[in-house]
Amino acid sequence: MRVIPNLSISPEKVFFVISKSRRSDSEAAGNGVILESGDDDMSFGRGGRGATTDRAELVGFIRDLNIDEQIDLVALTWLGRGDGDLSDWRELRAQAAQAHNQRTASYLIGTPMLADYLEEAMAQFGKSFEEFEEQL
Repeated sequence: MRVIPNLSISPEKVFFVISKSRRSDSEAAGNGVILESGDDDMSFGRGGRGATTDRAELVGFIRDLNIDEQIDLVALTWLGRGDGDLSDWRELRAQAAQAHNQRTASYLIGTPMLADYLEEAMAQFGKSFEEFEEQL
């Protein structure tokens, strides 16, 4: 039986980041067309400002996390992309702590497949995004 490390960040916060990241990515991808030229509220790929709003909300949310939570989020990202497994958690977290700076939110949001990495990492901790969604 393997020991599951403790996280400083709650699974609910991680799943919120996953949810917002997916929304922001899908809205930013859009259809790649300008829907109505000349309308000041139209954005590339989608009518309105949803992707920008989601991205800004996500940046603010990550910046508002305490340092330990931000470090865990980075370490979870690395875990999910395959930089180690649960047995390497202390090392991943130590590396994330050493790399921590004021650009954590920008780094994470700029990481392609962030939501997938976080979801994979949480699965290793025995937590499922589907279970989180069912509770909403």
